[in-house]
Amino acid sequence: GDKMKKRKLKKSVVYSVYAVALFGLFGALYLIESSTNPFSLKEREDIQYVNKTIFYDDIPVVSNEKTIMKPFVDSEIKIVKAFYDYQADASEQEKALIFNENTYIQSSGISYGGKEKFEVVSILDGTVTDVKEDSLLGKIVEISHGNEIISVYQSLSDVKIKKDDKVVQGQVIGVSGTSNIDKTLGDHLYFELIIKGANVNPENY
Repeated sequence: GDKMKKRKLKKSVVYSVYAVALFGLFGALYLIESSTNPFSLKEREDIQYVNKTIFYDDIPVVSNEKTIMKPFVDSEIKIVKAFYDYQADASEQEKALIFNENTYIQSSGISYGGKEKFEVVSILDGTVTDVKEDSLLGKIVEISHGNEIISVYQSLSDVKIKKDDKVVQGQVIGVSGTSNIDKTLGDHLYFELIIKGANVNPENY
């Protein structure tokens, strides 16, 4: 009986030593964690918190996954009418004016030309939000790419897609043509890029 008591006592003493050791270990870990980790839940008085988040509210204008491509793939195509930049010098601004019915209009897009009937492609993946024909601008395709990015393809002679179609980057959506707003340009594509509701210079993107 005495031997059994001794053994039991020894076991319980051993267990209690383990328990104390474990509690001591967890306690030490907690103290180290809370004193060295600047992101622990409890704010420390010795640290000045400038901003509690490392994430920015602004969403990038263009997704990192894909870069905007030009609305054509033919290497012979060039700019025939530039985007009207309010900060450009007078000679550059003059090149970006469209003359129609004795009126100068500031170009809110870019006219690409240099070759007849070249293929026009989508600059990014997206959904066709509008396909229409305008007496001045010819056939028009509008594509929404999400993230408040809209591309508009005007002066088309032929359209290969329809409203609500899903398109992928580089997909042929139409063929260049002529427009009545600027007959001096001949066969071309008039392209506009709209980001967050404002027309931007596509060449910058």
